[in-house]
Amino acid sequence: MSVSETNISSDAWYAFNGPENDVVLSTRVRFARNLANFPFPGKFKEDDAFRVQTLVFDSFSHCKEPDRYQGVIASELDDLGATILEERGVLDSSSAKENGRGIIVRTDGKVACEVNNKDHLRLASFVPGLDGKGAFDQLACLDDELQNTLQFAADYEIGYLTSNISDCGSGMKVSCRVHLPSLSFSGKILDLFSSFNSKEILISDCFGAGNLPSSSLGFYYQISTKTAGNGTELDQIASLVSAVKYLAENERRERNVVLRTRQTELRNRIYRSYSKEKFASLIDAREAIEIISDIKWGKNLGFFSGISDSELCALLYRVQDGHLQFVLKSKKFNFPADIAENKSLKTNYLRALILQEAFDGIKVN
Repeated sequence: MSVSETNISSDAWYAFNGPENDVVLSTRVRFARNLANFPFPGKFKEDDAFRVQTLVFDSFSHCKEPDRYQGVIASELDDLGATILEERGVLDSSSAKENGRGIIVRTDGKVACEVNNKDHLRLASFVPGLDGKGAFDQLACLDDELQNTLQFAADYEIGYLTSNISDCGSGMKVSCRVHLPSLSFSGKILDLFSSFNSKEILISDCFGAGNLPSSSLGFYYQISTKTAGNGTELDQIASLVSAVKYLAENERRERNVVLRTRQTELRNRIYRSYSKEKFASLIDAREAIEIISDIKWGKNLGFFSGISDSELCALLYRVQDGHLQFVLKSKKFNFPADIAENKSLKTNYLRALILQEAFDGIKVN
């Protein structure tokens, strides 16, 4: 199985339930590490990139259960494989296939390592729901194993040395993806986000800008720590988890408020999305994100039953272009004759089919 094929199916990590799953989709922990006695990737000369890559790949081969890790030189990764890894947040799209880059993915998809992207190693751990400690623990185990064969650059007072000063210290960044439709719809989200400015918390879009002012597409946001220098790893995790729990509590309260004060608008919006999914033949990526968001919102408001939060989270990955191209490449479909030669329309057609199949068991309450 190639790196690009790893866990493309329904048993991927993001298809499982996690804590606070009604609001929190997933948690990611990332470690930035660099090898002692080598310049940062931006200052590489001659064969530095190749030597670092070789050392890192060799270190993974000495980990426990080395067969669980699949590595590839990024320049040898096909475009489809690179796109899928970008969609999963494993590979940085800005320079995914530059010379000297590499990628290592564990077969369950929960752990990955980028090689020579700004830092020599960028280790990442992914878990469903809100579970900063769980994501940290599985990455810390790998970090300890790698240090048996690699010497990481560190300073006694500063901590781990990294290419970006904001990553120095623990070398760790923590982030969560959250769904905040009620707060976004009511316009209260900006005040909440403003309260985080002094708490070293960064807010960003997950899938691009939304249609409402200052909103994210589908009301999906990424909540991240800004720096790696504030306290220990556990302090940093606790800070982010506290912020995310605060947002989740406010989102749940706001559901009740908008349900009581704007129910007609809510039902109109959510049932429109449900109808579009039921009857549309072609759905583009932005539409799909909004439909999934509205169905999830409707489920959590009590309008729908018959689908889980984890299924809806998995759909966010399944409807991405790269994942759909993989399905088109690996299976045969009978498309209507008028779109059979149009790649874009076939992708939108398949996206509509996947949504209709996933939502087939939904019951309107």
